[in-house]
Amino acid sequence: MSERSNMVGDLAPVVGYHLRRASGVFAADFAAAMEGTGMRQVLIGILAVVSGSPGINQGAVGRVLGIKRANMVSLINELVDADLIERVVDTADRRAFALTVTPSGATLLAACLRKIETHEDRLLAGFTAAEKNMLLDFLGRIERRGAPPA
Repeated sequence: MSERSNMVGDLAPVVGYHLRRASGVFAADFAAAMEGTGMRQVLIGILAVVSGSPGINQGAVGRVLGIKRANMVSLINELVDADLIERVVDTADRRAFALTVTPSGATLLAACLRKIETHEDRLLAGFTAAEKNMLLDFLGRIERRGAPPA
């Protein structure tokens, strides 16, 4: 057991504690990597989903990313106002909006993805490709379990 494990006492074997600490490290480094882009993780996620599914509606984007409907409107407005996403009335459902990434949105997304790759390479430098894949598998298993009942 490491000296740090001794310092956290009963938290040493608690997976959630370590996930939260690792998440904090990732979040801080991510914010530093994105400095100057004007982008946050949630906005990059929306751009990536829309880029991968042109014409998708904002409700579907919210479901994919786990963003509440009430929050999606302001996030999409932010991206539209920045000319990163175009929003048009969906021809199949006139009550919905179809979203597409603009050329400037595609350029910014590509730049952000390069920065994310560098950020992850830095934080996962001690991991082999197999370990990284294993970590993704483990985290995916947790994600698929979903949130506990309220």
